[in-house]
Amino acid sequence: MIVFCHLLNDRSGSPTVLRSTLEALNAREEGLLYVGSQGRGVLEEAGVPTRRYWYRRSPHRIVTLFTYMASQVALYRALSRADDIPRDATVFVNTLLPFGAMLWGRRSGRRVVVHVHEVSISPGPLRRFLTRCAGRCADLLLYVSNDHRARLPIDGPPARIVPNPVSPALAARAAKAAPRQKGPFTVLMLASLRGYKGVEEFMALAATLRDRSDIVFELVLNAEPDEVSAFAARHSGVSNVTIHPRTDDPALFYTRADLVLNLARVDQWIETFGLTLAEAMTFGIPVIAPPVGGPAEIVTHGEQGYCIDSRDGESLRKAVLALADDPETRSAMSRAARERARDFSFDAYAAALRAALDEAG
Repeated sequence: MIVFCHLLNDRSGSPTVLRSTLEALNAREEGLLYVGSQGRGVLEEAGVPTRRYWYRRSPHRIVTLFTYMASQVALYRALSRADDIPRDATVFVNTLLPFGAMLWGRRSGRRVVVHVHEVSISPGPLRRFLTRCAGRCADLLLYVSNDHRARLPIDGPPARIVPNPVSPALAARAAKAAPRQKGPFTVLMLASLRGYKGVEEFMALAATLRDRSDIVFELVLNAEPDEVSAFAARHSGVSNVTIHPRTDDPALFYTRADLVLNLARVDQWIETFGLTLAEAMTFGIPVIAPPVGGPAEIVTHGEQGYCIDSRDGESLRKAVLALADDPETRSAMSRAARERARDFSFDAYAAALRAALDEAG
């Protein structure tokens, strides 16, 4: 048995990857999932036996920090009280946050695998605490890119690089999608409603291209409808952007996009992988990615798209115009993107993940 532990279930990257992990490791038949009580998202679609433990987020960081620490006490107690987890079970901790599962796994003598997704953890004392827990409790660390491992080294356990996968369902939709032929050139970004994710830079970029009626922008925010409405109200003057709340069907947006952006601020947030980039390339969509972190390992500048610092608004504008006005370049990048995306298939991920777990014993 594998006992999977995660904190917040939504439609962001880490639970999406965990869903693929559950499928790759046959968790429906041999797994058990513990997930925090707040949030509804992709993990509910996994079909894995699930137990929820108490967790609440708050608009106030200090309150969220307190409830987070309390949630890990709740997780530790829930695992300790379970009488149906075999002694030889593996504890699979998704992200560094469920440290209660790390501590319980180590104390109970079970194998602990920590799938590290994050690199920018604040405050500093929390980052040091979580990495120390992983270093002392884990039997194996999984990172999503070489850059990720270099930026967040954890001494002690062996570490393996397993790049994130595109979900099989999304890949199937991409295989059936017809090539884009008509309509305006559509620039898409899917991101959390956080400043460091580059949402303001996206709106600023769109504003510089308002004179081009043949170029439109779509922004899909992983946020509640009231938060999205408030954000849209602050940018009501940018008329060439359509803003959407979180979606259950990202493929719907990919099928009508000609370019996908990731504008994470490299001075505030380093993307460890960049799942939306790999998803977009599966649809044959060129991308613009940050020039550092995991995205720089996914995208080669000038081949599948461009690697540009989101603070360089003029370079972003020129790149959008270059693709919008040059169908031949766009077509060549589309072919290169689709070819590169094969490296992030579910089958490749499942094989690499199983090999890493088997190697670690």
